[in-house]
Amino acid sequence: MPCQIKIKLQPSGHAFAANENHTVLESAIDAGLTLPHGCCKGVCGACKGKILEGDADLGVCAEHALPAAERENGYALLCRARPRSNLLIEINGVEEDASIRPKEFPCRVGRLELLATDVMRVELQPLAAEPFAFRAGQYIDILLEDGQRRSFSIANAPSKTDVLELHIRRIPGGRFTPQVFEGMKPEDVLRIDGPHGSFWLREKSGRPIVMLAGGTGFAPLKGLIEHAIHIGLARPITLYWGARTAEWLYQHEIAQSWQSALPRFRYIPVISDTRPDDGWTGRRGLVHEAVLADFADLSRHEVYACGAPPMIEAARNSFTRTCGLPDDAFYSDAFTFSAMPEAKD
Repeated sequence: MPCQIKIKLQPSGHAFAANENHTVLESAIDAGLTLPHGCCKGVCGACKGKILEGDADLGVCAEHALPAAERENGYALLCRARPRSNLLIEINGVEEDASIRPKEFPCRVGRLELLATDVMRVELQPLAAEPFAFRAGQYIDILLEDGQRRSFSIANAPSKTDVLELHIRRIPGGRFTPQVFEGMKPEDVLRIDGPHGSFWLREKSGRPIVMLAGGTGFAPLKGLIEHAIHIGLARPITLYWGARTAEWLYQHEIAQSWQSALPRFRYIPVISDTRPDDGWTGRRGLVHEAVLADFADLSRHEVYACGAPPMIEAARNSFTRTCGLPDDAFYSDAFTFSAMPEAKD
């Protein structure tokens, strides 16, 4: 029988029981605590903490998420680390909320809408006995018949409880997404697990917000902005949405409409693949570079970024190193399908 291990967190002072068969993150969630986390697959690096005392099996993770030098200095990804003794871990951003816990339940497929050549909007209707509670920006896992799972961000606000909106991009050769475009139909039943992730709006903060989306990384930011509208958030929000071509700005009109629905909101689309004859008159280049051109000082801001890992890392490094953004004011959700085979597809 697995022995029970005690884990303490600082500076929050929280403590909880764990065992060596569970990761630190899993044990924390079971105890009603939310640690910063994203992919849960050792790729995004959001759950990084420093082990100050004790021993743990750090597991397998991507080198860019936990470089060798950081391993040697005691850092670990808590979604992969399994305790081998009592642990004292340093990690910021711990929250206590037992009201929203992941669970498995069935969903019925509702409306399917092709938003772009390779982006499908999928509505899921939860069939759980109780309403599905989540925070804007979180994601769900779709459970496949062979035991694998695929993660997708929720694109609507939690004020709409009867539908989960997903924006699913076709991944050539993917395990699940071709089925969405070629075989899925309304009334199909899927099994999901969630909600997951710590990518949500910090409502108690008063900092101005910069949001950064790459491709379908727009989905969770859409949920965040709809939630901001619902609660009447008065803080300045600037959304940068980067895409290769204008077609990839697949809900451009919706994003434009938020400028009249939410005071102090700005929307700046950015196209990276440019052609002289494409007719695009807006911003061009890499989306994080557009932010750098507009904000020399981010020291008083918060950033919410969602997209591919290279975009997330480029934004994090440049914003913190050259613009003064505090490390703990950068919140991200990295779409990790390109980094590990079992991640978001």
